[in-house]
Amino acid sequence: MNRDSVLPRRTTTGPELPATEQGNERGDGPGNGKGDGQGHGRGRGRGRGQRKSVRPTAVAALHSVSGFTAALLGLVAIGAMIHEPVLIPSLAASAAVLHSTPTLPTAQPRSVIVGHLLGAAAGYAALALSHSSPWTAALAGGATLAATTLARSPHSPACATSVIVVLQTPAPARFVPLLLGATTVLTLAGMAASRVRRGAPRYPVYWW
Repeated sequence: MNRDSVLPRRTTTGPELPATEQGNERGDGPGNGKGDGQGHGRGRGRGRGQRKSVRPTAVAALHSVSGFTAALLGLVAIGAMIHEPVLIPSLAASAAVLHSTPTLPTAQPRSVIVGHLLGAAAGYAALALSHSSPWTAALAGGATLAATTLARSPHSPACATSVIVVLQTPAPARFVPLLLGATTVLTLAGMAASRVRRGAPRYPVYWW
């Protein structure tokens, strides 16, 4: 005799679902719709519509602008003391990235310092292969983007450094040490600024 025909069939019961989840399981709830997918589409549409950009508070914006301006003034002061033009356009762009988006990979010390050094190297390599011209500068900028991407050091202002090197042809023995020192100052200034205001994002997220 078959055992299943004698013994009662044992059924398992799980926890009771809430009313909304029961409706979703049956296909008639607001999440999935009654078999036509309308409710499910509306739910996804509402989710996409609720995604909005976060606007910084006035205090946070003031903190970022103050830190950015202080970093640039610091570079100007160093340049005045050593009688060298330390502040260049690409470093101003780096300071803006660092103080406005301090948690992004492009703002981390590795990207800032290594990125600019790669940009300078690309610029001098381009000068070694060709003469100073806007065409050469454009190629050097593209080479910098490729190098920073491969080196896992994304930093778009570094492309401007390569263009500056090609167009202004500064002496490497003078320019590269100043560039290294200036980028180090920027990262240290960012670290100090992140610890001034309570609740500000900590910088750096990682060093290397």
